[in-house]
Amino acid sequence: MSLQSHLAELERRHLSLQREIEKEELHPAVDELKLHELKRKKLLLKDEIAKLRQNAQETVH
Repeated sequence: MSLQSHLAELERRHLSLQREIEKEELHPAVDELKLHELKRKKLLLKDEIAKLRQNAQETVH
C-alpha cells in the first residue's frame, strides 16, 4: 500500500469516526463511555496521520 493510499484510508476512518461521534451525541441518552472511546480512537488516528505526513515531508526534503 502506498503512503498516499494509506493516508487516504486513515482519513476515511477519521471522518467515519467523526460522523459516528456526531450521531452518538444526538442520542437523548448519550453513552459517555462509548463517546469517550470514539473520541480517543479519532485522536489516535489524527496523530498517526500527522506523523505520517511529517515523515513524508522529511523524506522529500
